[in-house]
Amino acid sequence: MSTSDKPKLDRAHVLMLLRHMIRIRRFEQGCAELYTQEKIRGFLHLYDGEEAIAAGVIPVLTDQDRIVGTYREHGHALVRGVPMNTVMAEMFGKATGCSGGRGGSMHLFDAATNFYGGNAIVGGGLPLAAGLALADRLRGDDRVTACFFGEGAVAEGEFHETMNLARLWSLPVLFVCENNGYAMGSALARTESQVDIQAKAAAYGVTAQRVDGMDVVAVEVAARKAIAAIRATGQPVFLECATYRFRAHSMFDAQLYRDKQEVEAWRKKGPILRFQGWLVENGLIHRDDVDRIEAEVDAEIDAATAFAEAAPWEPVEHLSRHVLGPQPAPPTPAAPSGRTVETTYREAVKEAIRDAMTRDDRVFLMGEDVGAYGGCYAVSKGLMQEFGQDRIRDTPLSESGFVGAGIGAAAAGMRPIVEVMTVNFSLLALDQIMNTAATIRHMSGGQFGVPVVIRMATGAGKQLAAQHSHSLEGWYAHIPGLKVLAPATVEDARGMLWTALDDPDPVLIFENVMLYNMTGRIDEAAGPVDISRALVRREGRDLSLITYGWSLWKTLEAAEVLEAEGISAEVIDLRSLRPLDDATIMASVTKTRRAVVVDEGWRSGSLAAEIMARISEQAFWSLDAPLGRVCSEEVPIPYPAHLEQAAIPQVDKIVAAARAQMGR
Repeated sequence: MSTSDKPKLDRAHVLMLLRHMIRIRRFEQGCAELYTQEKIRGFLHLYDGEEAIAAGVIPVLTDQDRIVGTYREHGHALVRGVPMNTVMAEMFGKATGCSGGRGGSMHLFDAATNFYGGNAIVGGGLPLAAGLALADRLRGDDRVTACFFGEGAVAEGEFHETMNLARLWSLPVLFVCENNGYAMGSALARTESQVDIQAKAAAYGVTAQRVDGMDVVAVEVAARKAIAAIRATGQPVFLECATYRFRAHSMFDAQLYRDKQEVEAWRKKGPILRFQGWLVENGLIHRDDVDRIEAEVDAEIDAATAFAEAAPWEPVEHLSRHVLGPQPAPPTPAAPSGRTVETTYREAVKEAIRDAMTRDDRVFLMGEDVGAYGGCYAVSKGLMQEFGQDRIRDTPLSESGFVGAGIGAAAAGMRPIVEVMTVNFSLLALDQIMNTAATIRHMSGGQFGVPVVIRMATGAGKQLAAQHSHSLEGWYAHIPGLKVLAPATVEDARGMLWTALDDPDPVLIFENVMLYNMTGRIDEAAGPVDISRALVRREGRDLSLITYGWSLWKTLEAAEVLEAEGISAEVIDLRSLRPLDDATIMASVTKTRRAVVVDEGWRSGSLAAEIMARISEQAFWSLDAPLGRVCSEEVPIPYPAHLEQAAIPQVDKIVAAARAQMGR
């Protein structure tokens, strides 16, 4: 549709607008009835009263433009062109639903219409939208991303982080705030010190406007103007649409926070009643037109309901589908050149980034201080001069915002490398990593993947105290949908990044701070390495020492000490923490019949505990001794060097644990 400022209110156009609104309203009424019949379950958030916003904005977008919804997104999906049959089947949780039955009411996805789903995390879709737009900006594509959310989202940090990013980076996003006055049951005046929502966006320099969200023509006029401005300038625009939901927040909501008189007052100026009455009064349509639309919509809803009821359930045997994408074959090892060079771990990572950016224009690096400063540990120092500020992109101190933007850019086909200064800071982005990156493929029924690589420093030893020194990689290894790597050698530091960037799924790479200055030799022709396999770094007969990261080198040193005592220790470098290479672990333990796991995470709930459980499940009858482990002490990492060293695994602790296995 044209994005000229003013719509042509001819008969065809006004009937289209009215049809969209009636179709949404009656679909939602049908869903409410089906909910009472227990055919739709879970949370159900209905769009009654807000129809003018979806109807006024979405038809102005082109088919190539993208849409990010919120959990009240049925109307957005229908107007966008997601077939009603598949929307209704999704509400039922059926295999023929638009998300394969895996998303339900709050997570409607449709790749065919560039509909990037509803998001049940308030404000969670904002960084995703910024990332989609960032991908378009980097490629020079003429696309707009429309992001819908409620006024409750403006209290979230992700709203403010995204507004800043969008204006700072000139991202082509249309932000549409559907201000219905209540964040669940909390009135705006009770939760916000500033109730002028558009002023919050304007504070970041984003062009912002408040529009009557109950007037479909006013919404369309504003949307046309906004989208035309975005296409002309590349700058974001913010629309605050003042509206009202006629129904409860969800079907579980008793609505004790507002009285019936308030709801009835708003109903009298509802968008359908208002627009339909104006059209009839001015002779643009007749009552017969309304009757025909309602009859056609009712027939469509009946057909969609019948389709959903007859649709199959996904077999339980398919439960594990769409957790990860189609898995690539392990990379073919590069033929050795016969020439090696000495390098540091830091330089190996830098060379991996440089090589990736040279090979693939989709690759870019972003994070705090990665540009002129070179990153927290100087890994990217000098790369901005080589590749420019667009591809070596400094970010604000807003982990959730820029990690979410990286996720969005990956979903749009880019290959971002996102650097987080330290693992402790990554917790500020945990929502985006766990609730979006790790779940979007599953929730969308495999339609959208997130091939993003997130690098972060981890571990203790630099006297940086508790908030910069923890080892939380085991936490992330708990989350399905992620791959978690811990390269311990210069070869893996370089080669794992290469392979991770070719992976269809989000890959987290944990680089221990004590490794950056480590030196090693690497073949000049070194290439990608298999990220799914553990490696036996030292052969042994008497017991298996299983570890990863910086602890690998302590464990190898401990094995030397044990060898002098007549104990032959086999050392396994896990390399991949999710998925774990059970086969290599079990083969070693079956051979040596004893095992100690060395893990810099805390003992309680540790990755070590998971590995020990797997050994007990799969190789119990091969064991000649109880399993052992060496973990960090149950304390926040302290600042003084002697206490810090006492808190984490050391050679003497590993040796002692190994001796205990041997009964010494």
